[in-house]
Amino acid sequence: MANPPQPSLGYAVSITPSNPDTSNPRAEESPIPPPPSISSTPPRFPPPKLQQGQSSSPSIESSNVPSPANGVRSGSPIPHLSTPPGPPVFTSPVRPAAVPFRSSPASPQPVAFSSGSFLPTSSPPNLSNGSAELQHQISDGTENSVPAGELSYVLFSAHKILKQKKQANVPSLGFGALVSPGREISPGPQIIQRDPHRCQSCGAYANIYSNILPGSGQWQCVVCRELNGSEGEYVAPSMEDLRNFPELSSPVVDYIQTANKRPGFIPVSDSRISAPIILVIDECLDEPHLQHLQSSLHAFVDSLHPSTKLGIILFGRTVSVYDFSEESIASADVLPGDKSPTQESLKALIYGSGIYLSQIHASLPVAHAIFSSLRPYKLNFPEASRDRCLGTAVEVALSIVQGPSAELSRGVVKRSGGNSRIIVCAGGPNTYGPGSVPHSLSHPNYPHMEKTALKWMDQLGREAHRHNIVVDILCAGTCPLRVPILQPLAKASGGVLVLHDDFGEAFGVNLQRASTRAAGSHGLLEVRCSDDILITQVVGPGEEAHVDTHETFKSDSSLYIQMTSVEETQSFSLSMESKRDIKSDYIFFQFAIQFSNVYQADISRVITVRLPTVDSVSAYLESVQDEVAAVLIAKRTLLRAKNFSDAVDMQTTIDERVKDIALKFGSQVPRSKLYRFPKELSLLPELLFHLRRGPLLGSIIGHEDERSVLRNLFLNASFDLSLRMIAPRCLMHREKGTFEELPAHDLAMQSDAAVVLDHGTDVFIWLGAELAADEGRSAAALAACRTLAEELTEVRFPAPRILAFKEGSSQARYFVSRLIPAHKDPPYEQEARFPQLRTLTTEQRMKLKSNFIHFDEPSFCEWMRSLKLVPPEPS
Repeated sequence: MANPPQPSLGYAVSITPSNPDTSNPRAEESPIPPPPSISSTPPRFPPPKLQQGQSSSPSIESSNVPSPANGVRSGSPIPHLSTPPGPPVFTSPVRPAAVPFRSSPASPQPVAFSSGSFLPTSSPPNLSNGSAELQHQISDGTENSVPAGELSYVLFSAHKILKQKKQANVPSLGFGALVSPGREISPGPQIIQRDPHRCQSCGAYANIYSNILPGSGQWQCVVCRELNGSEGEYVAPSMEDLRNFPELSSPVVDYIQTANKRPGFIPVSDSRISAPIILVIDECLDEPHLQHLQSSLHAFVDSLHPSTKLGIILFGRTVSVYDFSEESIASADVLPGDKSPTQESLKALIYGSGIYLSQIHASLPVAHAIFSSLRPYKLNFPEASRDRCLGTAVEVALSIVQGPSAELSRGVVKRSGGNSRIIVCAGGPNTYGPGSVPHSLSHPNYPHMEKTALKWMDQLGREAHRHNIVVDILCAGTCPLRVPILQPLAKASGGVLVLHDDFGEAFGVNLQRASTRAAGSHGLLEVRCSDDILITQVVGPGEEAHVDTHETFKSDSSLYIQMTSVEETQSFSLSMESKRDIKSDYIFFQFAIQFSNVYQADISRVITVRLPTVDSVSAYLESVQDEVAAVLIAKRTLLRAKNFSDAVDMQTTIDERVKDIALKFGSQVPRSKLYRFPKELSLLPELLFHLRRGPLLGSIIGHEDERSVLRNLFLNASFDLSLRMIAPRCLMHREKGTFEELPAHDLAMQSDAAVVLDHGTDVFIWLGAELAADEGRSAAALAACRTLAEELTEVRFPAPRILAFKEGSSQARYFVSRLIPAHKDPPYEQEARFPQLRTLTTEQRMKLKSNFIHFDEPSFCEWMRSLKLVPPEPS
């Protein structure tokens, strides 16, 4: 494989085919795979989700392996902090919608496989000694499905692959997969505490689909078809006995390194919270912002585990490192902020008598005293013109985390327990010291200084990542942040940058979730697939790994991706193409993720997927997972939408893509120039319509800082969050605290109803005017909606804003702009796509119609007709 120029972290890695006989793939034309079934739990943010049960899942029920005592299994959720006080918590069951939508858009459906799908990919070769033929370990007749928890790491855009290259490589639809290496599943994968058996030729792992020769213990690689020995381990009297090996009975397994030679290894669950957290706080805040920040900080330290080590640093023109050894007063050592700290000053700080990292149980009163001592900015400068040495402050924080051993670790990757975190709380741009830009954009040397700052911030982020330190940047307020300058620091270290309106509730929740979210480190993703498939593009939080960072094999053509972090909230999108016409009945994919988890255990997670190949286009289209396909298309599209001008261009690209799918897979209406969109893909065009008009590509978001943050978040986001960011989920409040899911159309804006709209990074609660006039009903409905919103987003990171408003208020426009203006369609189309209208009386229908204001934006049906397409029938 040729090594292309190193892309920046978190952006696409375009992979050049290693085989010269294949045509160069076009990055925008990569295919997309479908998803397996996910439980209809609330969307989970991050990260990253692999669903492989989507493909032919083996028929063996995996035995439940108890979680090891050393805490190696990472399936249990992390305790997270509750939001500020809200309405009483209760479970609000969501009624299935009587609409042409899935009851849970975030849950791709599993594929039904015939028993024949468990047969070997091809007829096993006869061995020269004539002793026996290779056999697959799984009997042909079994039809048990893989447990749902094992289908959640990889989602393909289709559960079948077309054999004909020309048919398969239609760039407008594409084929690919979403891989979520760090997703936490309960129960987690089966655990194997020994070294894996790997193919000596290509490096693939022995797996559930491997053909086995029980007499000699040899196994055949599903990727390169080579025979390999098992050192006698797979020698067995019968195939039944081979089922005792987890890797031969389950598509997902975790290999755990048991021979841990690292000094100080503590195999207990408390090790996950032993990594320190340093708060780097902006001291250039006005009083209203500071008061909100102080409240959030007080609540934050109260929520930390008693054994968590905490450090506190303030930055303005100088860097103040607070000393926890002073119990009665807030005391800090001060360093200049105009340049990077010298080795002498850092030595004096680290080897001095001060305590700059202290466990919460010993220093909670001191932390509260420090936060209470903060004072608002006193000088008469506007927010954007205040000196902030953010870069220097982060440098000092890195040195504090590394401690006295920092000198010894130069050039060596330290393996400390868990990811240390630096959380920056910023209210303005970095305008002083290294990595800074001038206060004014009109500065004559601004372009050069900006370029220098970008490079410096990226290097600082990479240095943090090298030492296993994640830098999250949580910004708030109305001052422009110059996001492009700060983004490389967070991205290169494996952290995130999040914008907030203020330092209040949402900021406080994200502060808590940032510190408690599980994150593995030293992640390496290996992707292997049958020789017929070419990976053309990767989008996600990583970059192509250097050759010297991983083990190599003589015929290894796999893709290696160095991950910046391993988190539940992230995923990688892989676009793929067929190299040639496919002759085999199945295509194999294997994903191996090597990482150190939060318990300091080294894990190799191996996921093997088998997809059947078909000649029938209709069979292929039936297997397409609309939602996964939409997310993969959106990620490829957003990668090119680097600014608003690009975003407008991408709207046209979406139009052309939808037209091309109809031309390639649809049918022409008799005696007409119109084309029918394929009925098998009925959900896809509406999802793409939401994409082109929503915050990612539309004009809902005004400021370029917000657009940039949203784009970067989306490119790395998990499937669940990505889908919600594309298409909002609409839930109408019903009697007795239940909710009915409806299409996200403006027809849901009924005056006697309350509606919750979940759009990923924002959740809106809309109260109709008639309902709002009744105080009792209104309060109950609002409490129920608020509770539902918190339940839907309780594990999401970043935590979304939850905004509530009444019909007719100025803020209601934020809600209205997210809904498709279906009121413009004829009544018969409204009822077909929004069946709930049939329950309204004639008077209610007339009242609803009179509430809408006419504007030029097209409805979904109008948009489809403008493309000379017939809208698909609701499924």
